[in-house]
Amino acid sequence: MPSQLDLAIDATINRLMANDGPLAVTYAEKNGVQMPVFAKAPGNMADYFAFFCATHADKEFLVDGDIRLSFAETYGAARALAGGLVEGHKLQKGERVGIAARNSANWIIAYMAIVMAGGVATLLNGWWQGGELAEGIRMVGCRFVLADEQRAARMAGQDLGGCELLIINHDTLPLDGLSVLTAKGGGAATALPTLDPLDNATILYTSGSTGQSKGAVSDHRAVVQGAMSYVGQTLVFFELMSASGQAMPAQPSALVNVPLFHVTASIPLVLQSFAIGRKLVLMPKWDAEEAMRIIEKERITYFVGVPLMSIELATHPARHKYDLTSCTAFAAGGAPRPVEHVKKIRKEMSWGYPLLGYGLTETNGVGCGNFTDNYLEKPTSTGPATKPLVEVQMLDDDGNVLPQGERGEVGIRTIANFNGYWNNEEATRQAFTADGFFRTGDIGYLDEDGYLFIVDRKKDIIIRGGENISCPEVEAAAYEHESIAELSVFGIADDKYGEVPGIVYHTKDGVTLTEDELKAFLAARLAPFKIPVHFWQVAEPLPRLGTQKIDRVTLRREYNAKISG
Repeated sequence: MPSQLDLAIDATINRLMANDGPLAVTYAEKNGVQMPVFAKAPGNMADYFAFFCATHADKEFLVDGDIRLSFAETYGAARALAGGLVEGHKLQKGERVGIAARNSANWIIAYMAIVMAGGVATLLNGWWQGGELAEGIRMVGCRFVLADEQRAARMAGQDLGGCELLIINHDTLPLDGLSVLTAKGGGAATALPTLDPLDNATILYTSGSTGQSKGAVSDHRAVVQGAMSYVGQTLVFFELMSASGQAMPAQPSALVNVPLFHVTASIPLVLQSFAIGRKLVLMPKWDAEEAMRIIEKERITYFVGVPLMSIELATHPARHKYDLTSCTAFAAGGAPRPVEHVKKIRKEMSWGYPLLGYGLTETNGVGCGNFTDNYLEKPTSTGPATKPLVEVQMLDDDGNVLPQGERGEVGIRTIANFNGYWNNEEATRQAFTADGFFRTGDIGYLDEDGYLFIVDRKKDIIIRGGENISCPEVEAAAYEHESIAELSVFGIADDKYGEVPGIVYHTKDGVTLTEDELKAFLAARLAPFKIPVHFWQVAEPLPRLGTQKIDRVTLRREYNAKISG
């Protein structure tokens, strides 16, 4: 039976869609299918930035240490820098411009400038090592990469495929920290290109099951509609709060503590904030007590992070030193929360609610959401598909839709889905069904109320605190060690991160290789979050399937039992 909250949400959505309301939809073709789109959404990201920065012009927007910028100041800086890219650097529409930097206000403004100039904002993983960064740059053929000094140092001596590094700085006003963009001329008066909704806008990297990340390409329409899907969700809850007599904050505000290159930050957190006039307060590195200090000081109303972050706040020994009562939403994405975490967050921070979102890089973060009392009632579910844009179905191996209640591969169909993987037609073809569903690689089912439950994964992916790790990629790096005969990498359950990588390895006859030696070897090749946490060296060859492939499933079950036992 639908809950009272479900019925209230549906009624509010229907009212806001009716009579040319703010959530009114029309239809557009994508992948040969007519899909709903928000009729009143801006057609491209440049128009999106311009409209909402003008709407909220005098409100405070970006807070980064001592730097505090309004929406108007943020837009003015981005507009001048976009002109520098076009006139001074001769950027052509559709050329890829990477960002390789830590979180900062200047990261966000650089992102704005790139897409306003007609470039494709290419969000390089700031945790990657030099070789990983170089491969991501070459993969999509970046013309420029805006890199801070730390990431630029990692890339020293790497083959960047002819890409030019432009060094940027943090902790300073944008026209100073990003002055390299206007150093050759151009500015706010420079004419910018006309952008079509179907022009490429962004590339985000996703860890595929076959190894090195792929570049997921989205057009302007998909990114804007993805952001507006979250705006619609927020608008519904603002309406429900207002109808129930709850006091609304003078201005919503959010803490930015997840990496900006990740879809969780770029779409629901940053891009949504333009539309709802939300203040963003940045912290460059996660620290639970620092987060609590900022929540109190800046009166943060919304918190989002990987699941481990909100449970850290709820259980931190110093929590009662800080007033966190302004923050009424503790959202998580990227990985499921343990049920006990859901209950503990609600118990320890009773003025607020835990929330959970389910989406992927390839869906621009759009998918399902589980909120407040519904989440407490069904804490193992990711919630129903987000209305009115998203359709979620379970698919069989041939891409056919399965009856409700049956287990299958989760498929998501929405106008916000990406267009494909850069220069990888085969992977793109495999990613979609003939009728436009993106195949997530997750196995799940829909209950009688349309709530999605994820029960397994089809792909060889580990989700460590919201960050995807490809098992074959870690295996390939370890196989470079000359002492290794065979190995397998798989996920090990972990109370803090959900799961972490584990590795079982067998060395060549007469050769020794210690855990510390292998760990040091991998540290030079992989980002720290990809390096296994658990190491097991075995004397015998690893078990194999009938196909002679190493039996990863059996190994994962066996070694998880060792840890839990």
